[in-house]
Amino acid sequence: MYAELSALSNFTFLTGASHPEEYMERASLLGIGAVAIADENSVAGIVRAYTQGRVIARELQDRQDLEAAQGLIGPPCPKGLARPAQMIAPRLIPGARLVLACGMQMTALVATRQGWASLCRLLSKGRLRAAKGDCDLRLEDLLELAPGGLRLLLHGSPQDQAGPGGAGGWVARAQRVARRFAGQTYLVLSPAYDGQDAARFDRVAGLAARLGVPTIASAMPIMHHGRRRRMADVLSAVRLGCRVDQLGVSALANAEQRLRSEDEMRRLLGPHADAVDRAWALAEGCTFCLSSLRYEYPSEIAEGETATERLARLARAGLKWRYPYGAPDKVRAMLEHELTLIGKLRYEPYFLTVRDIVAFARDRGILCQGRGSAANSVVCFCLGVTSVSPEIGTMVFERFVSEARDEPPDIDVDFEHERREEVIQHIYERYGRHRAGLCATVIHYRGKRAIREVGAAMGLSQDTIGAMSSQLWGFFSAKGLEAQRMREIGLDPNDRRLRQTMELVYEIIGFPRHLSQHVGGFIITEGRLDELVPIENASMEDRTVICWDKDDIDSLGILKVDVLSLGMLTCIRKSFDLLRLHHGQAHTLATLPPEDPRVYDMLCKADSVGVFQVESRAQMNFLPRMKPRCFYDLVIEVAIIRPGPIQGDMVHPFIRRRNGEEQVSFPSDALGEVLGKTLGVPLFQEQAMQIAIIGAGFTPTEADRLRRSLATFKKHGNVSEFRERFLRGMRANGYDMEFAERCFSQIEGFGSYGFPESHAASFALLVYASAWIKCHHPGVFACALLNSQPMGFYAPSQIVRDAREHGVTVLPVSINDSFWDNVMEPDGQGGLALRLGFRQIKGLREEDATWMTAARGNGYQTVRDVWRRAGTPPPVLARLAEADVFAPMGLNRRDALWQAKALTADKPLPLFAGDIDGEAIDEPAAHLPAMTEGEEIVEDYVAMRLTLRRHPLALLRPLLTPEGPEGRAALRAR
Repeated sequence: MYAELSALSNFTFLTGASHPEEYMERASLLGIGAVAIADENSVAGIVRAYTQGRVIARELQDRQDLEAAQGLIGPPCPKGLARPAQMIAPRLIPGARLVLACGMQMTALVATRQGWASLCRLLSKGRLRAAKGDCDLRLEDLLELAPGGLRLLLHGSPQDQAGPGGAGGWVARAQRVARRFAGQTYLVLSPAYDGQDAARFDRVAGLAARLGVPTIASAMPIMHHGRRRRMADVLSAVRLGCRVDQLGVSALANAEQRLRSEDEMRRLLGPHADAVDRAWALAEGCTFCLSSLRYEYPSEIAEGETATERLARLARAGLKWRYPYGAPDKVRAMLEHELTLIGKLRYEPYFLTVRDIVAFARDRGILCQGRGSAANSVVCFCLGVTSVSPEIGTMVFERFVSEARDEPPDIDVDFEHERREEVIQHIYERYGRHRAGLCATVIHYRGKRAIREVGAAMGLSQDTIGAMSSQLWGFFSAKGLEAQRMREIGLDPNDRRLRQTMELVYEIIGFPRHLSQHVGGFIITEGRLDELVPIENASMEDRTVICWDKDDIDSLGILKVDVLSLGMLTCIRKSFDLLRLHHGQAHTLATLPPEDPRVYDMLCKADSVGVFQVESRAQMNFLPRMKPRCFYDLVIEVAIIRPGPIQGDMVHPFIRRRNGEEQVSFPSDALGEVLGKTLGVPLFQEQAMQIAIIGAGFTPTEADRLRRSLATFKKHGNVSEFRERFLRGMRANGYDMEFAERCFSQIEGFGSYGFPESHAASFALLVYASAWIKCHHPGVFACALLNSQPMGFYAPSQIVRDAREHGVTVLPVSINDSFWDNVMEPDGQGGLALRLGFRQIKGLREEDATWMTAARGNGYQTVRDVWRRAGTPPPVLARLAEADVFAPMGLNRRDALWQAKALTADKPLPLFAGDIDGEAIDEPAAHLPAMTEGEEIVEDYVAMRLTLRRHPLALLRPLLTPEGPEGRAALRAR
């Protein structure tokens, strides 16, 4: 048996030419028992290899069970590949290729859990002392590690990596490593395929004897198969910023640096083939598995109270808070059921962690709302994590926490977008940066980037690359259409260079390009986070991140809390503050008056500018057809206008059934229970899962795999792989094939974008809250919406116009009345008017507005007053004048701008301070021509992107309206 102990994947960005998953698949075909994915100073790709190894093991076990049951022979091996005695599932050995600042390179393999902790802390140290994407790792850092948990494979020979001090320096450093890690250090025998391997092997074996370490075999592959040689050269060209034909010695000489089988390695090493046996022996001694990283949650023990006791106490106290007049028996039973299941799976710390984060936000007055599957939980409702009662709909707790799935729950919490950073920094402060960090996001090659970078590496002109990236990127979902499109834009699809480029573009799609920061996924641990996964600096100040993305975290079952931002929460919180200030009303998301008919009347008229989730043109078109009359209608409204349901042809059948134009029927009573609420049309992910289980006979495990493929925002959906299994199951259970095909087509639509019911319910609450505020307090809603920009679909000018159409008095920006934010002030008639704030002026800083309002006192009399008392610079005064904020002083735009421009320095210039006799010059006032209304409107849009004057087209209406009674009559007739 053979183990490849130093494979470089494409997570060594722009160097490795194969995915980690491809190494595991190829190793299975070659009969390789173990593979170590060892990327340069990184472990970013190993979870994907680990996950693929589990998939291969499961598939091979299923195949063996089938063969044993039916006496079948396994499928033949691919052509040209010798079939091993038994295809195996290779085991992943975690590791990293350490590239030290001194030039020395080695592969560190993890043998034990302590070794993994040592490797993570070592990489964290190197990453945290360098900028994002770099690693400053030193030999002294390595020598400080405790021996025992790592196995070190020294690379190459002194001539290959001499570094500072020459070859002799390398030998001295290697001796230090060998002494420190005695019995755990090896020297790699790796072929270079240059005709001098035999002599090199002898020389390396002699050096190993001198160092007192054994040799070990490795092909040092950078690709899983030789066909990736072209891709390796393209990646090198992108990395070096040159064309492929300019690579020179940086190009691969051949395609030999690939994953090798045991027989190939023995043939290449010849008399040193015993190094192959040592590689396998070393692999067997590395017993660490990534699965052992699970369940390292913060204990959340407080004041001698266990996590179980604390969660139960807080949940029952929350039940009294949520139901002050007594909770229904059903809810009490649900709470006890959830607490029992949570305790059985030991997830209490997870819920307490999220609860404490939410409690911090509420103490600071930061509005937040849990969404997603958390809305299924009475515990989350009682802890204040979500404001959606789980009594709504048919959601079940097992969709959130399941003993069968054996994976941790996932709670997403949205916070005000302007104040989320406070929550993030609180998490860092409470748990420490050694225990908390943000997840990474792997930026993959997609259409446009792939065309641009591969095209440049292949030497295409910038004009050609520009034409291809602007016209072809959308055709990658249907390979073959690009030839027709290339002809349309004047390119020859038969050109050899273009054809090669497109082949490489298709091949590079999905390759990782670099790591970025996740929008808010926090991983929090009980012990040191830097002993669980390496930590590195983010590009953003005061942020530290890990190298795994959310899919990797899910695969390992590690706690993740999504601390996300939502602009509408900022708007709603500011609306609540304004209602409390001006009307004395104290509202929360959970205490708004429910099921208000006026709110639904407003929505039925599509009067929803600024309302969360239903403000798009598609939603406005759908609202009058849907005619929502209750909260669950809003849940459906949120979920149905999505690419998934639209592509799955669910919208029109639902509307026809809702309006009585089509009979509501169900193929069976069992499916009727699943689809009853949505009139027989599957709209939610949960329904898709239940149809698969009830109708097609899926097991819970298969249904969960289907759920994962339907996951929202999933980049690599694979719903179609379930098609045959689904249709076969439906046929076996007696369902009509036409219905089965239509049903799967609808389910397949979720592969693009589909909502779970719980997610839609959480969003529907924000829809209702924002609609209620707009309906009853349109001025307050417009004010809060303007103060929360940028967000939503609509520009400030549209928000202001909509507010005025709802009877809100909107007052202009005034130097003596406005603040930075828009505010509500008495309108003189017993109501409130919306006063626009300085924030609406383009290019004005909040700091300047703060100084002006602080120094205002009883008001400014002149432009010079603002300059003198507030210290406002003349350029800022000019910007204010252009926004016409000095109108309350009796100054029009031009007069104010003239005065602002006259203030050219902190003191008058001596040359013009007086006449020849020292007497002051009395310069006569300038008489500037007044601006026309059209000019004023244009300047309003230039300065603030909105106007309170007439609409620009109103000035042209007399020119556009036919003159005379006949023309006007004809216009009315049309």
